[in-house]
Amino acid sequence: MKWFTVKIIFLLTLALFVNYSLSESAPNKTTGIQKVMAPFPKETVTRITIVGDTGTGERAYPPGFSAVQKAMRETMPDVLLHLGDFVYQPEMFPDSCPDRYIEEIKKTLVDPYPRRLFVAGDNDLPPHKFKPKASGCWDKIDPLDSGFDDHSEQTTQPREFEGTRVVGNALIGVIHHYPWKDPTKWLKPRIEEARAKGLWVILAVHEPALTTAWYLDKKDTVLKQLNNLEPDLVLAGNQHSYERFHPMGVTVIHSESGKYQSGDGTMHIVSGGGGATFKPFADMQGNEKRTAPKEVFDALAKRALMNHFITLDISRDILKGTVWRVCVKDDPDDKWSPRWKSRKDFWNSIPLECDGKPEGVGVYDEFEIKARTRKPYSLTPEPPPL
Repeated sequence: MKWFTVKIIFLLTLALFVNYSLSESAPNKTTGIQKVMAPFPKETVTRITIVGDTGTGERAYPPGFSAVQKAMRETMPDVLLHLGDFVYQPEMFPDSCPDRYIEEIKKTLVDPYPRRLFVAGDNDLPPHKFKPKASGCWDKIDPLDSGFDDHSEQTTQPREFEGTRVVGNALIGVIHHYPWKDPTKWLKPRIEEARAKGLWVILAVHEPALTTAWYLDKKDTVLKQLNNLEPDLVLAGNQHSYERFHPMGVTVIHSESGKYQSGDGTMHIVSGGGGATFKPFADMQGNEKRTAPKEVFDALAKRALMNHFITLDISRDILKGTVWRVCVKDDPDDKWSPRWKSRKDFWNSIPLECDGKPEGVGVYDEFEIKARTRKPYSLTPEPPPL
């Protein structure tokens, strides 16, 4: 009896061992496929402060520039992005760039900011017959920014004054407009790399692809080329106003709240209120030739004539924009006017955003792009169904 009991225990132990060994060597359908999330940026918030057309110089509006740059300093951004037109000098075909302009730029737009990205504006480049009062100061301004990331291994390189830089949760791409050249070959690979890392994509150019201020038809050239790169945001200056358009993809995605989802399309913003005098929108001037067509107005979310700047607070999941209106006292007794050609009759019926408002800084517009939830992807392919 004792021998029989020992034999039973031995056989049961052997059966358990064999079953365990077979289960370990058999394919495991539930754990053979690893699922991981696409890499995300770090859990940080990146702040970018944006301004355009600040206009140091005699043809600008110094009270507006002074108030804007003072308010911008208090935002304490990770990077300042300037959209071009730093200097508005008064002479025809100047043969030099006075150092007083550069010293003012250093004091107000360089020293207060740890990192800076600058776009070349047409008023910053050398003068020519179509722009006789251009300052020619760009050679002195360009070295004052923080430069671009090194992509020397890339086959197709950008032109001079173009490049990209990763700042926290965003890739910022700077594109030169004079003359315009499709940036797809050099920029698309960098955008694809940034997307694989979960970064937002922001492009900056001086002359807008889309505007109601002074309309030029670029829908089959600049606008199409930029939208095909599928950035989240395209920022431009040049027009001395503020305009925000709803995201444009296959269709225009409207939102009264200013809240959108990533993938809705590309949002275009014009920000040229940093200190230049205000130019009325073409339709306000009664200029039919330069008035935008209906489909452009249908895509327009907000616009205003005002001194302003923008802050972008960017986390891995949300790109949040705040447009700051800067109102200064419009003193009729001083020599400065915020209005371009202020004696023109059309100003009798065209208001400025700050008319009737007290001096100070306040929120004019807010917008938000929220990242869509991404599903895990597999490191190994799913097995075919049985």
